[in-house]
Amino acid sequence: MVLAASPTAVSAGHDYRDALSKCIMFFEGQRSGKIPPNQRIKWRRDSGLRDGSAENVDLVGGYYDAGDNVKFGFPMAFTTTMLAWSVIEFGKLMGSELQNAMNSIRWGTDYLLKATAHPDTIYVQVGNPNADHNCWERPEDMDTPRTVYKIGKDKPGSDVAAETAAALAAASIVFRSSDRAYSERLLNTAVRVFQFADKYRGAYSDSLRAGVCPFYCDFDGYQDELLWGAAWLHRATKEHSYISYIQINGKTLGADENINEFGWDNKHAGINILVSKEFLLGKVNFLQTYKGHADNFICSLLPQTSYRHVAHTPGGLIYKQGGSNMQHVTTISFLLLAYASYLSHSNQVVHCGNTAATPAMLQAAAKRQVDYILGDNPKQLSYMVGYGPNFPKYIHHRGSSLPSVARHPNHITCKGGSQYFFSKNPNPNLLVGAVVGGPNRIDEYPDARKYYKQAEPTTYINAPLVGVLAFFSGH
Repeated sequence: MVLAASPTAVSAGHDYRDALSKCIMFFEGQRSGKIPPNQRIKWRRDSGLRDGSAENVDLVGGYYDAGDNVKFGFPMAFTTTMLAWSVIEFGKLMGSELQNAMNSIRWGTDYLLKATAHPDTIYVQVGNPNADHNCWERPEDMDTPRTVYKIGKDKPGSDVAAETAAALAAASIVFRSSDRAYSERLLNTAVRVFQFADKYRGAYSDSLRAGVCPFYCDFDGYQDELLWGAAWLHRATKEHSYISYIQINGKTLGADENINEFGWDNKHAGINILVSKEFLLGKVNFLQTYKGHADNFICSLLPQTSYRHVAHTPGGLIYKQGGSNMQHVTTISFLLLAYASYLSHSNQVVHCGNTAATPAMLQAAAKRQVDYILGDNPKQLSYMVGYGPNFPKYIHHRGSSLPSVARHPNHITCKGGSQYFFSKNPNPNLLVGAVVGGPNRIDEYPDARKYYKQAEPTTYINAPLVGVLAFFSGH
């Protein structure tokens, strides 16, 4: 069954393989550190080569989360987890793009290994966000303080630590067959980091409020990340102790909270989908509760059911209040496809009252979302930069909007870049594959840098979309 598109939308079919390639390429534009020779986004250069020096540690590398020049560990870890999950579920459908996807994961995990190299300490951020957001300058030029933020025994951060453990555990699965030694290093570190997260409980934004709030404050508590980390460690190790951890700690860590959210801050819907696989395969009966929550989540999304309560724009895009709506669209679409795969392999459906939601219905719902992103929407605009004939030209992104080092080799100061921010010219550098925050609740999109909630791309928008595009490029 294929859901009908909005009457105002235009559907001529999409080149999902091309979109997948661009979606992965975007991460090269977000790289911090020493740019490798095989870099495909050529206007980027080395940056942040002294990151960590304030603490006498090596924190070079990793990703800038969005259009700024700060390395926020919480969304970076979630991005890495979702890239890994994309490969785990749909890597076989990626074809020649699989290696590029694995390269994007490794760029993240190499950094996370550095950030977790010291016992009982995790470096969770590089860059003073207030100073950085007060400037408009290229990452190659940045001269704002590269302040290092860390958590430890006295300043806990179970949320970012457990998410980091999840990322390392998930990535260990990805590299198991191609680089056994690296995979084992990732998994051993994940085990140690999770133990730290569980032993010293607390939210990192309580410990480091001035540095991380309001940017990536933990608004939903650290409990969900502990369950999330345990779920990924179980998947990576197959050790029953992690399932026991979920069973023993589930209720106190909020497992009974039927929250239909999934993103860098709230993992509830993702946990329910991920661990339901164990129940669907008939392995762990007590996880039936999670399966029930996962079913409720799915029913809340499908327009064919009377249970739908997740809002959509008139053009059919999932819409949630707050900034960067497209992050919800891509994560939810990924969960729809992952759950459809689990249901299909166990020959089951989701019962939404009198409606039996089949795997095909879940796939169709996800397809409607990805097609909207790629141009089947009232504005006939692709929200992925570089895909299709019509896409955002004024994205809120420093490196994209400022002249490249090749074209303008002289240093551009903190305020010297303001003229480019206010310029009426399109961004000179194409950040290929970047998916912006997206339209408002009535499908309108002002293509202007100043509307950062709508015009800014993020790594955690693109990461789950990698898996979604892989699925449709393979079908």
